[in-house]
Amino acid sequence: MPPSDESAPFFPERRRHSREFAIARTFKAPRELVFAAWTEQQHLKQWFGPKGFTIPISHLNLVPNGAFHYCLRAANGVEMWGKWIFREIVPPERIVFVNTFSNRHGNLTRHPYVPNWPLEMLTTSTFSEDNGKTTIYLQWSPLHANAAEQRTFDTMHEAMAQGWTGTFDQLDDYLITF
Repeated sequence: MPPSDESAPFFPERRRHSREFAIARTFKAPRELVFAAWTEQQHLKQWFGPKGFTIPISHLNLVPNGAFHYCLRAANGVEMWGKWIFREIVPPERIVFVNTFSNRHGNLTRHPYVPNWPLEMLTTSTFSEDNGKTTIYLQWSPLHANAAEQRTFDTMHEAMAQGWTGTFDQLDDYLITF
């Protein structure tokens, strides 16, 4: 079972022993609700992504080998596309998917701003509930990364923590209105 300490959402000690990135966050909502926010298109569009971005276009097929293909649009109109390919879905406990940047057609592309970012990331999200609160434990690791991509990933854990913290903040705000 992953650690669930609300006061330490980023686990630098794991980074010393592993090349994965891990972060956790506890939400004041039942697990079924939090899981629905992660697995239903109408909910994902309301909170997922960096602060200041919207998801104007998305398609979700929540089955193994299915995909969530989406467009992230900044306030200035700049667009980035992403895609998740689902490997494992165990409601309401776990979701495993490969996360990539893509083009509007769903084809794999490089990160638009970090050229040596790994092309594929394995994402494992585990959902556990205790007394009506849900902790999401998220693990991220590069798949098939070359040495330069692995080095880039290894040096960006703090930035990933900031990004995921902002995304989790948006999920927390959304769950209040859900």
